Amino acid sequence: MTGSGTERARHWQYAELPGVDLLRARYVRKTFVRHTHENFVIAAIADGVEVFHHRGADQYAGAGALALVNPDTPHTGRAGVPEGWRYGAVYPSPEVVAEIAAETTAIRGTPGFVRPVLDDPYTVSLVHQVLRAADEGNALAADTLLRIAVTRLLRLNGGPLPRRDVRTAGARTAARARAVLEERMAAPPALETLAADLGTSPFALLRAFRDAYGMPPHAWLTDARVRRARRLLDAGTTPAEAALTVGFTDQPHLNRHFSRIVGVPPGSYQRERKNVQDARGRLLLPSDEWQNRQLSQTHAPTTEDGRTRPSYATPSESESP
Repeated sequence: MTGSGTERARHWQYAELPGVDLLRARYVRKTFVRHTHENFVIAAIADGVEVFHHRGADQYAGAGALALVNPDTPHTGRAGVPEGWRYGAVYPSPEVVAEIAAETTAIRGTPGFVRPVLDDPYTVSLVHQVLRAADEGNALAADTLLRIAVTRLLRLNGGPLPRRDVRTAGARTAARARAVLEERMAAPPALETLAADLGTSPFALLRAFRDAYGMPPHAWLTDARVRRARRLLDAGTTPAEAALTVGFTDQPHLNRHFSRIVGVPPGSYQRERKNVQDARGRLLLPSDEWQNRQLSQTHAPTTEDGRTRPSYATPSESESP
């Protein structure tokens, strides 16, 4: 894990879980700016409280709860208590979630989460077990537990995502502005110039863009730059080269925004991606000790009313990589 002081984080991939990002972190002073993810966010809180602004309101997720965010949904993140929060998260792609939903649920249309916070210690335990399995190279367990966790969340808190049809003139203008910013990411026009080129006023464009994408154009552009930088880093581009390619002034400029959105610096992010590339093609088998421990965690004892006792199965701080 990378980190300073009491904060630490690891953002990585496991070769045997394609289409899924993984995160284990403890944050105290960390603040995530408004941003979006291309994948789903399934964050399982082990300790403390996370607060995140989502669809116009602050949401609070404490120990035993999950913070759930659908793709392309603007949100923030910060500590809700002085000691911060510790959590593990999986970020499955829309394709992964759609495949699981089609096989295990009756949801019609594009599947997603209905509520942003769900109190469910059992699924919190499953998420942390996915991370442990990925750490220990148990592909069968990691894939199985991920599918069980996503299925459970969709059954408890799933439904079809609303369609985002562009119907109003303002929405069409916002979509055209977004296309311009994507094309001219490294050298974007000023708001006044962009509005004039689209035949509208700056404030009208600002309102339309915020209504369509949940943030003003400059914030959306920073988010989009970090997304593109991630793709470049995944492809092997150095952080310094990626920074200039997407329009940041230099690598420190990228570092600052990348850490405030992804949760780790770009160099650390890329090193984990390199580890995944090196691991591809290897056959990874779990030990008997791991399987015995996994069985004891998965088949947890129940209470008198039949509910599963919470078992987060999180690695201790000393076990953190």
